[in-house]
Amino acid sequence: MIKIIIATITTLLLTPTIKYLIEKYAKSTNLYTKIRGGTPRGTGLAPFIILILFLPAPYNLLVGIMGILAFIDDILGRKRIKNSKIEWGQLARGLGIITISILGYPIMGPSSIIVAFMIQPLNIADMQPGAACTTIITTSLLVTILSLLKNQPTYLPILILATCLAYSPLDYKGKMMMGEIGNHSYAIALGISFHLLGGFTTVLAFFLLTTLIIALIRRKNLKNYIQENLKIENPTLGDCFMDVISGGGLGDLLRRLILKDKKFKIKNRMLKILGFRRLLHNPHIQ
Repeated sequence: MIKIIIATITTLLLTPTIKYLIEKYAKSTNLYTKIRGGTPRGTGLAPFIILILFLPAPYNLLVGIMGILAFIDDILGRKRIKNSKIEWGQLARGLGIITISILGYPIMGPSSIIVAFMIQPLNIADMQPGAACTTIITTSLLVTILSLLKNQPTYLPILILATCLAYSPLDYKGKMMMGEIGNHSYAIALGISFHLLGGFTTVLAFFLLTTLIIALIRRKNLKNYIQENLKIENPTLGDCFMDVISGGGLGDLLRRLILKDKKFKIKNRMLKILGFRRLLHNPHIQ
């Protein structure tokens, strides 16, 4: 419990410090966005550092690797790699998913693959003030309760819960953003806590639950985006769910590779409800 208290206090102090440093020295970089009149992103560096220091080995190594690759994404933004159509951020995230899946396999088995893909929904959540924090707080609290009921250790979910609570006030106010380094680090830590709770099936169930929570929290904004930008009429909750689980730059890259020049017209009512219009939407075909 002393470690949790120290981690919480340190997060409380480190978060505004990093926010100040970004505002003062990194306004001309990708760590500072013009959103909402100017918002530092990458303040998730604070909880990233805390998770590295307070997570037990070898789990802190997995968070560390993903966090470093995520920070590369934060710094380089959506810059393309020379003359290719692939962005540095897409490459960094892809490498992160592959690396965590491979290095995590001896530790968690097939759970490592889903744990690695946890970065996708948390990344989408971070696009709206407080959404990622609400998701992290809700799921870590649920894991804590279930761990207590099963007489299992609660250190990891409580560490995630406490540090996120300490980090969150300015995020809820829209005055800062976690950035990839923050949401990716929490995504891996959460995924590990899901695995420790009950193995592969629990990780899969919580992955889907996390995605649903984010879809519900961001439902209004996602529906507007899907209808106005993707031209999908009357999007359903299923479309929002599929956007969370497969949207963003990495999802678009996978669609480019898998769908190529194919275009799908979804007419089946049930498939529309389940969100297949969004899942199979090819952004590269007008």
